[in-house]
Amino acid sequence: EIMKSLKSIGKTLRELRGDDSQEVMACKLGVSKSALAMYERGERMPRDEVKLRIANHFGQSVQSIFFDDKEHE
Repeated sequence: EIMKSLKSIGKTLRELRGDDSQEVMACKLGVSKSALAMYERGERMPRDEVKLRIANHFGQSVQSIFFDDKEHE
């Protein structure tokens, strides 16, 4: 599977966060606000354990958020 670009993942994470502040979402996900901000700006990739927490929090698969599933369609 092909990892999405950092910018694309950042955009997805920003959209998933919705109206919650970065501070609130970072707390829910168990990461620092600065780490979440870097994920959203496409400057850093979350560790696998954090990817799992993000996916679980939003009720989505890690693949749908972080990987490009186009080749499976």
